[in-house]
Amino acid sequence: MFEQILCIDDDPITLMLCKKVIAKSSFSQEVISAHNGEEALSHFNNLKYNNKISKKPELIFLDLNMPVMGGWEFLDHFTSQAYSEFNSAKVIVLSSTIDPEDLAKAKKYPIIIDFLSKPITQAMLEYLKKKMG
Repeated sequence: MFEQILCIDDDPITLMLCKKVIAKSSFSQEVISAHNGEEALSHFNNLKYNNKISKKPELIFLDLNMPVMGGWEFLDHFTSQAYSEFNSAKVIVLSSTIDPEDLAKAKKYPIIIDFLSKPITQAMLEYLKKKMG
């Protein structure tokens, strides 16, 4: 079980579903959310600023297509030296479209451990438990 998971998605229904499915499956003690990449980076900046690096998400469910800052842009920032103390977090891309170009691009980020299609399900979490366990 994870202590904390971060779900980054601009769709409030997807975020609510993420929280419900994760809670129901005892996959994580806490689920936090951000509505776009910029909001997620702000969260990490606050952790750093307030010296709460011990309370960091271990897993990130990331949507790719979001306003303000999308998933790819978030990843470019998050994998930079500026966020190196958080790079132990693993990322699972949750997208509504499985575009072969996106799949190829995802392979360039070692932090991405899987690319799954929405919505998140219990079966998906069981699969991830086995894969990461």
